[in-house]
Formats: sequence, structure tokens, C-alpha cells
Amino acid sequence: MGNMMTLGNASTSVHAYVSEPAGTPRGGLVVVHEVWGLVGHTKDVADRFAAEGYLAVAPDLLTGAGGTADLTGELQEAAFDPEQRSNAQPRLRKHMAPIRSPEYAKHAVAALRACFDHLDGVPGLAGRVAATGFCLGGTYTFSLAVAEPRLRAAVPFYGHAEFRDAELRAISCPVLAFYGERDSALMEELPGLKKRMQAAGVEFEAVVYPGTGHAFFNDTNKYTYNVEAAADAWTRTLTFLARHLS
Repeated sequence: MGNMMTLGNASTSVHAYVSEPAGTPRGGLVVVHEVWGLVGHTKDVADRFAAEGYLAVAPDLLTGAGGTADLTGELQEAAFDPEQRSNAQPRLRKHMAPIRSPEYAKHAVAALRACFDHLDGVPGLAGRVAATGFCLGGTYTFSLAVAEPRLRAAVPFYGHAEFRDAELRAISCPVLAFYGERDSALMEELPGLKKRMQAAGVEFEAVVYPGTGHAFFNDTNKYTYNVEAAADAWTRTLTFLARHLS
């Protein structure tokens, strides 16, 4: 349904998968991939949003930043399979190392803002652009909400929000966040995040699905996918977007 395009300008350009709806877009949506990069699953999610009427842009945040896309499928399998995880740790660390640097964070946020600007510049979409993302993309959905005051809504799936209080106060859009109950690191952070979001005046709703863990929405991951949680999160996301992008 979609096509790869280069967005941005000479100072910040980004390759992105752009999926267009059949008719007039209901809104624009930045769709941010998991730590594995712009794989087929992310493109499929962008296509699903386009089928619901949204102009979806899914940027490639790994190419040129040290990602190892050629090992993505194998690494994803190894990361969640208990029998493979130990042997795969060196390659997993190599894959993760570049995206943990401050330089990468600046690169990713600049790329996301380029995608936002592209959508906001489409006739009829100014002021009606939201963002969603998964895992790494969930974290950077929070980051875009901090960095871009024009963002109308944010829907991070199992992302970290490790920001200073002043940064949280910069969020001007409502946030709907999804978590799996067994995602222990995020569950430990969530109570404090709720309090800090409230203190910052952010409209923040967190939905936690019992019995699920990280990546419960990814239907290509047999170790983590939860059909009931994914379906409920999808319905909630569409309702949330319709309310805030109308």
C-alpha cells in the first residue's frame, strides 16, 4: 500500500515508509518502529492506520545509525527465545550500542520532527498530526511529545519516559500509553511517571494488560504477542486518535 520516500531537507533527511489512505486523510500519524528497525511489521501497522483513514509516515531511524538490519529477524527471535538468548547476547549488545548514545537521541528526534513537519505541511493536516510507536518507538513517541508542542496526541506502546520534570511540562498533548503487566522495568517506573505527569499537568492515561509483557502488540513475535490485548489497544488507539484529530 505504501512507498519509501525521503523526507526533510539538506540538514535533516530521513527515509520513511509513507502509507496513504484511499480518501481525504482523517489526520497525520508518525509511526515509530521497534528497536529492530523499519521491518515489515511496522510497515504493516502503518498500512493498517492508512486503511483507517490516516496518512501514516514510518521513518527508518536505524539506517546510518549503526543498526544491523541484516540480523534483525534472527536477533528478534534470539532476544525472546530463552534457549537462544544467552548465545545471542554479544550480537544483541552490538545491535543496541549505537542507539544508546546521546548522539543517536538527537538524530532520532530530528528525524521524527522532519516527519512531523512533512505531515503538518500536507494541505488540511496542519494541527492534526499525532504519533505512535512501539518499544524503542514508544520511547521516542514520548520524546517527540516533549520536543514538538504542535503534536496533537501521543500513543506510546511500552516505551520509557525518562525525562526531567521540566521536560514533562513541555508536553502539550494528551498521552495514551500501553504496557504489559510482566514488563517489569516499565512497571517499576509507571507509578512514579503517573505522579510526575499529573504534577506536570499532562493528560496521561496508562493502560496495563494483565498477563502480558513487552511487545504484546507485535503479531510477528510468537513469544510476546497477545491477541486480546493487541485488539483492545488497537480499538482504544483508534478511538483516541479520532477524538483528538477531529
